[in-house]
Amino acid sequence: MPAFPQSTTPTHTTVAVPPALSLPVIETEFPRQLHPYWPRLQEKTRAWLLEKRLMPADKVAAYADGLCYTDLMAGYYIGAPDDVLQAIADYSAWFFVWDDRHDRDVIHRRPAAWRRLKQRLHAALDSPRDHLHHQDPLVAGFADSVVRLYSYLSRKWNARFARHFHAVIEAYDREFRNRASGIVPTVQDYLVLRRLTFAHWIWLDLLEPSAEYELPNAVLRNPVYRRAALLCQDFAAWYNDLCSLPKEIAGDEVHNLGISLIHHEGMSLTEAVKEVRRRIEEGIDEFLVVEQEVLRYADRLDDGSVQGAELADAVRACLFNMRNWFSSVYWFHHESGRYRVDSWDDRSTPPYVNNETAGEK
Repeated sequence: MPAFPQSTTPTHTTVAVPPALSLPVIETEFPRQLHPYWPRLQEKTRAWLLEKRLMPADKVAAYADGLCYTDLMAGYYIGAPDDVLQAIADYSAWFFVWDDRHDRDVIHRRPAAWRRLKQRLHAALDSPRDHLHHQDPLVAGFADSVVRLYSYLSRKWNARFARHFHAVIEAYDREFRNRASGIVPTVQDYLVLRRLTFAHWIWLDLLEPSAEYELPNAVLRNPVYRRAALLCQDFAAWYNDLCSLPKEIAGDEVHNLGISLIHHEGMSLTEAVKEVRRRIEEGIDEFLVVEQEVLRYADRLDDGSVQGAELADAVRACLFNMRNWFSSVYWFHHESGRYRVDSWDDRSTPPYVNNETAGEK
């Protein structure tokens, strides 16, 4: 079926989903949305990657649009003001480039370069304006993104975002050490680590500037709201694992739910794929139930006051975009060149990465 049934843009056409990765419930129950700003988003993020020197010009020209990074964000943060969505999309593109640098630092055994980058990112997160002109484009680009994201809500939200991303950086460090040592995490350890390396809380934090409303702790800690939030992100992380399994086996990765199941539970590849699918499908079914509970919770928040109505509308907007995460992630994995391992000259080296020792500068 078309990725964007309601869209007339020629960029998106019917995508053939392999049977092993097909989830009919996503295609039928989660209609895909697209932010109307998307065409400009794609153009401006491409220009931002060039301006910040995050990808070489030839790779931006050849691969940036086909990687579909902006499509992913334009399908998630529906209703966001254009400038908020642009800041999120640029940050997301930066995140993918950072993930690739991390991978190359592992592959080329550059622990000193990785440690320097880790320290610089921690520092840039705490004082981004001081790092806007850093010599490493990855640090400067990150600082630029953070300055923009910090401008929308309160210092309290900024501190929460920073706390969450400091944890993501440290999780990437644990992943670096695991990969360098060939350590495959147990299934349970992996699931905990994955919520950090996938940056669950970051993507959920960004629902709030998209809704132009900072949620109080009472909502963020509400069990049904929190459960819906985690279910949408766990789906994304585990479906990514399912689609990334060939790419990550080719790259000698050790962080994938399927790889942990194979290594620690004694499953065959076929059995592991089946188990990952089972977990994904159970999570989708649970979200559909919890979604209704969150809507009832929002109705209770709408107590007749102006404040109550605004809070309830913000919760509904955030829940709507949690729902959109399912379809956006699903189609992204079948459109993006990031997962087309069979088309690469070297299955362990993505053609869109800068394979030079940039981390050693």
